[in-house]
Amino acid sequence: MYIKNVLTLLLAVSIAGTSVGQGRSSDAKKMKQISVAELRDKIAGAWIGQMIGNIYGLPHENKYVNAPGPEKWPYGYTKNLDKLKNYNGAFSDDDTDVEYMYLLNMEKYGYEPTYEQMREAWMYHIRDRVWLANRGALGLMHFGYTPPFTGDMEINPHWYQIDPQLINEIWAYTAPGMVKYASQKSDWAARITSDSWGTEPTIHYGAMYAAAFFEKDIPTLINIGLKELPANGRYAQTVRDMIALHKKYPTDWKLAWKEMADKYYVNEPDLTKTIWNANLNGACGILAMLYGNGEFQRTLDLSCAMGFDADNQAATVAGLMGIINGFKSLPADLYLPIEGWKKPFNDKYINITRFELPDASIQDMIDRMLKMTLRLVEAKGGKVTGKPGSEKLTINTSASFEVPLEFYVGPAARMEINKPVEFDFYSDANKNYDWKIVDGTVPPGTAFTNGKLSGIPAAAGKYKITIQISNGKKAIKKDFELLVRNSNIAADAIHVLANVTTVNKAVLDSCWTTFGKTMYAQNVDVIRDGKFNGEGAVFYSIAEKSKLPKVDYYGYEWKDAQSIDMIGFHTGGMEEFGGWFTSLNVQYKNEDGKWVNVEKTTINPALPKTDIVFFQPHFVEYILSFPAVKTKAIRIIGDAAVQDHWNKYTKNVSAFTSISELSVYKSGK
Repeated sequence: MYIKNVLTLLLAVSIAGTSVGQGRSSDAKKMKQISVAELRDKIAGAWIGQMIGNIYGLPHENKYVNAPGPEKWPYGYTKNLDKLKNYNGAFSDDDTDVEYMYLLNMEKYGYEPTYEQMREAWMYHIRDRVWLANRGALGLMHFGYTPPFTGDMEINPHWYQIDPQLINEIWAYTAPGMVKYASQKSDWAARITSDSWGTEPTIHYGAMYAAAFFEKDIPTLINIGLKELPANGRYAQTVRDMIALHKKYPTDWKLAWKEMADKYYVNEPDLTKTIWNANLNGACGILAMLYGNGEFQRTLDLSCAMGFDADNQAATVAGLMGIINGFKSLPADLYLPIEGWKKPFNDKYINITRFELPDASIQDMIDRMLKMTLRLVEAKGGKVTGKPGSEKLTINTSASFEVPLEFYVGPAARMEINKPVEFDFYSDANKNYDWKIVDGTVPPGTAFTNGKLSGIPAAAGKYKITIQISNGKKAIKKDFELLVRNSNIAADAIHVLANVTTVNKAVLDSCWTTFGKTMYAQNVDVIRDGKFNGEGAVFYSIAEKSKLPKVDYYGYEWKDAQSIDMIGFHTGGMEEFGGWFTSLNVQYKNEDGKWVNVEKTTINPALPKTDIVFFQPHFVEYILSFPAVKTKAIRIIGDAAVQDHWNKYTKNVSAFTSISELSVYKSGK
């Protein structure tokens, strides 16, 4: 009855002559039809298939790394049967809960929410249980940044991890048959957490999901997705490699796995070598699909056996298989695993992972998704026709995605007096808008042209400007404050000051760290080398094994007294078990050689008000300003975070801080 009412309303709107939006085409070859009943069945297959894959795959997560999983199939739900019984339904995990959150966001703001609206949802609902690129993006959001900067490889060091390909399938199964639209929107959404080739598996899955509403053949789907990838991109070559391995070993998936793992894990460059690498796990998904031969159970077991971050590819591939043949094709024992259940997962989706994300009826989730899909398809040139009960949806498969008009907020222009600067206020997504300054002036010596600031700043200070952007249909404005600094004198210091000057490598190696070892510098001197990230850029103040908290400091000493009123503290990568200051002050040596606090220090932005790891940003800068002091030595000093929860992984490593650069600026007076 709910579906009938929704369709009746949509038909009435169409008959009344309401515009169906951009992209309507008279070319019949670009239009495809599907019955609304079949569309719902396939959307049900996507949701329930993902729930099956996620819950089925969880016991295999990160389990098979040095060798694939044993071919003792079917694996079954194993220990998760108890959780299913306990919750009396399906339970949320990061493979399905973010997409459910996105559905709520689409219902609140429309089928094309903005990055700012997505950020709002992330910061409100996600307060725990995210890792890697997702966790990096969340910390940057709380710092004040918006996507796509939250996924930028310059400040999110986990940009290459698996995260986006497991939370963005929703953009494709609300765009049935709209392959171009789905791949473009999936790329846009993937950049919330990721960058470069880290987004490419998400694009590939998005294209395959959209195409699967009309195509059943697995190799054909893989090639459809391949056409949407950058032709010379890393993941396109990876997909081609997996196709070649399948041809080389048509009956032996383990030999194919061995070559895949050697190339994309064993021999992966250090800074991107993890078991959660997007390219690696994407390759696992492709192999599972090719060797699964279109059989749901076999494909599901292979997804788990491929190993590494197995539950993620199991969920995504199972959702894709659910679209291909619809919910009606899913094995009943997988969605009715508990005796007495009459509906898939007892028609319950129980939230155990996200703040104030409501529990839901699974059938209601499917109906709401269907409603959103119909709205989107009509807005992009499609239409619903037919009598209630036998409706058909005509889809404009040539539709494309146009990114919402908005400003993106990321790292500010880094300007120093008398040094050249080139700074873009835009990213690739919004650079082609009409950009102009409508109020204020840029620093003398610089000019603003088409969203780019360039020149040689001639005067230190703060400069407020208002920028307007327009896409020809709508214009919006935003205020910015530009900071031009005086000269950075860190390189002139005769000593680098720190309570820990050399990292204890043995202790560091005993930790459960998430970055390649080449990122870690051995000596604190790197904090003034001008390198903000990459190999050898980050210093950790790890000295010994201890449960005790400690105070850390970093600073400089000069031969002659300097007049100083500003310090720039640039963080490094944060670990799950620490890396940040919980308090921060500035001290200088007075004429008696004693350390004293400076007066009236301001920190911009302020340090996070919580010690929770999800609020701590990677690779950002805090500006510490204060009335000028004249001194031969200055330092920042504060308490290092202690994360007791992670002691079992770090073997009681003491508190520590992470730093990539410390800049010190002369006073302008």
